[in-house]
Amino acid sequence: MELRIVRRLIPEWGTTYGPPGEGPFPAVMILHGSEGAWSGWSHRNAVILAAHGFLAFPFGYSSGGNAWNAGSIVDHSLERSVEALAALRAFSYAGPRVGLYGVSRGAEHALLLASLMAKENKTGLPEAVAVHSPPDVVCGAFDSRSYRDSGDPGWQAWDASKRAWTWRGEGLMPTTPIEVEQYPGPLFLSHGTRDRMWSVEMTRRLEQRLKAHGHQPEVRYYEGEDHIPGSAGENLHHEYLVDFFEKHLC
Repeated sequence: MELRIVRRLIPEWGTTYGPPGEGPFPAVMILHGSEGAWSGWSHRNAVILAAHGFLAFPFGYSSGGNAWNAGSIVDHSLERSVEALAALRAFSYAGPRVGLYGVSRGAEHALLLASLMAKENKTGLPEAVAVHSPPDVVCGAFDSRSYRDSGDPGWQAWDASKRAWTWRGEGLMPTTPIEVEQYPGPLFLSHGTRDRMWSVEMTRRLEQRLKAHGHQPEVRYYEGEDHIPGSAGENLHHEYLVDFFEKHLC
């Protein structure tokens, strides 16, 4: 029996998941959240997209970590992400159109990457960007080794001196608005209306700013859903997500 989903390595960058055959296939780079590259969630999301005809590349950008520790989001160079996107474009199985998809901190990553690339007219801009549960501002560094729920004896206050992202060697200041209006391509935004981690108002503000600058993003609000949707909400989300990428990448 022929495999329906095939792993293929991009040398020095990581694995992809896609349909069998020679391709090329519409491609999507997937950006994980604070759960880190080792958690496997971005690979699971890649397999879902691969089952629908996409070449999906889960880019692991968290620093450190292993099978027992998520890894941290501290001083990640967004230029490195530009290079990863270029490596996916150059991969022989990838088609000419490449999308970007991120959830939570990965959504922040995707919006920052697209807006900064667009602002500086960098080549290789993604043809479409989809994000779920995004913030509308730059957030601070995340150190998985010191993270504890509030009330835990090991809980520590957020260290405002640390930066999650760098661009041109400079740390991006937390609370700085993400200039998503700089990105000229199609955008998909989604958020649960009962998100207890990042308020749905963040996506509402992104939507308002985009429309004020003449953009028409596709926006989906999932009534009653939390930061990560439940089964029914996630199934609906993936229907919308696959439809968005088929429309703009295929």
